[in-house]
Amino acid sequence: MLGSEDSTGAAPLAGITVLEVGAFMAAPFATMQLADLGATVLKIEVPGAGDPVRTTGPFLEGHSSPFARLNRNKRSVALDLKSEGGREALRRLAAEADVLVENLRPGAMRKLGLDHESLRATAPRLVYASASGWGQDGPLAHLPGLDIMAQARGGLMSITGTPDGEPTKIGVPMCDLVCALYVALAVTAALRERDRTGQGQYIDVSLLEAGVSFAVWEAGKYFATGEVGRPLGSAHQTSAPYQAVRTADGHVTLGAVTPKTWSGLCDVLGLRALHADERYADASRRHAHREALIAEIEDVTRGWTTADLVRALDEAGVPCAPIADYGQVFTDEHLEQRGYFWDAAHPVLGPVRQLGSPMRFSRTPAVRSAAGPLLGEGTAEALRAVGYSESEIRELAAHGAVGLADGDAARPDPSDTREREDPA
Repeated sequence: MLGSEDSTGAAPLAGITVLEVGAFMAAPFATMQLADLGATVLKIEVPGAGDPVRTTGPFLEGHSSPFARLNRNKRSVALDLKSEGGREALRRLAAEADVLVENLRPGAMRKLGLDHESLRATAPRLVYASASGWGQDGPLAHLPGLDIMAQARGGLMSITGTPDGEPTKIGVPMCDLVCALYVALAVTAALRERDRTGQGQYIDVSLLEAGVSFAVWEAGKYFATGEVGRPLGSAHQTSAPYQAVRTADGHVTLGAVTPKTWSGLCDVLGLRALHADERYADASRRHAHREALIAEIEDVTRGWTTADLVRALDEAGVPCAPIADYGQVFTDEHLEQRGYFWDAAHPVLGPVRQLGSPMRFSRTPAVRSAAGPLLGEGTAEALRAVGYSESEIRELAAHGAVGLADGDAARPDPSDTREREDPA
């Protein structure tokens, strides 16, 4: 195997080698999950340029801060896939790898002769996953597809925001990210299936279908009644009260949808009359009369500070939370005490603060290793592992087919005396 990890290592995917031919978000976020789980991820990048995220600020010492976080625990292998030398290097890497994840436009890998069908003859055990905007076939497949287009066409933007507001996308690139998570899940499932059959397979995941998969409540309404979902601000689609309500100094989110929590909310706010009102007898009827209900609730909550209301609701066992900005999230005491944030080593930047993996294992914890790699720093090592000699690596580098990190020239080849003359 290409990776140096022993298959008996602590991390769940130790011993699995993943090739990433990706850029921006979907493939890199998917392989970040696999790397966190212990897989050796070789990030295939264009020599001299790399993943375009390397040019995304803010920059520290000339290095992209987002890149150092999105590509943690990976190794960079710089190959020019437009050259035959670079393509052949990828073929040889794929023949020894377990997984390949790519998010180029559909057909791009086929034109390079690096699609699943082309690699399967020499890599029958390879699990090959493609992430794309619209999928590998269908009338939209040939079109470029970014996260915002998937949010738009997949319906998410039609229910996000306020009822009379401008079209609003979800604040994070949700379709990119959930597509990546589906890729990681599918890859782990395919590896498990390979344990039984010995065969790899092809995986096709699209941003569009990943986004549409979220429409659980909307599908429940439409397929039952024909009702089309609309923006509701922070309110729930079917239950109330489940939304943000105004306070004297901001907002508090609350979810009092069970009999117990609804009763608790009424007690805290001194609104026992609402508890006896037939209009509000259950979460569904409360939702049907939501505007009147929230108006009555906010008449009271506007007299509370956010901190006091959260404290009182917490004591009563009513689900609630203040709305935190990311400055508060990234310094949150709860997350700090749980050790969620961690520092990854970087050869230039030193410690780079990382978001933790949400996956917590009792015996095989997620990997906490290095920040995003320098471009090409793993090229020579990866090529040596699949049989390239030092002279072959130097020749490929000289022709631009591969890229090496600064100071990472191939080691001298004992059998090659062509460059061993004494300096003048």
